[in-house]
Amino acid sequence: MRRYGFALLVATTAAVGAGAASAATPYDGRWSVVIQTTRGNCDAYRYGLNIVNGNVTYDGGGGFEVRGRVYGGGAVHVRVSAGSSYADGNGRLSRSRGSGNWRGVGNGVCSGRWVAERR
Repeated sequence: MRRYGFALLVATTAAVGAGAASAATPYDGRWSVVIQTTRGNCDAYRYGLNIVNGNVTYDGGGGFEVRGRVYGGGAVHVRVSAGSSYADGNGRLSRSRGSGNWRGVGNGVCSGRWVAERR
């Protein structure tokens, strides 16, 4: 997995949403997410994500898939995968900001934090 940098297109975390269609949520909209590595040899990244009906989506390329969901109270989980490599991110969103942790597994292990803000 390309150095896990895309690890948390959390909250954002790709063009695939998880779960069935649901009503709009207070977290729906465009978000900017910064991925910070605190353990392992992974780069820092910034990504633009969308949340639609609570589903986290990513409109960019990159050869990876993102599945994520924002639950009641702003709890969020996102999984980014490419082949057998993956990264999981968990955290919490408010109406304008969010943060959490991520961990990736591929050729090695990386982990860190992510922060998000609504655009």
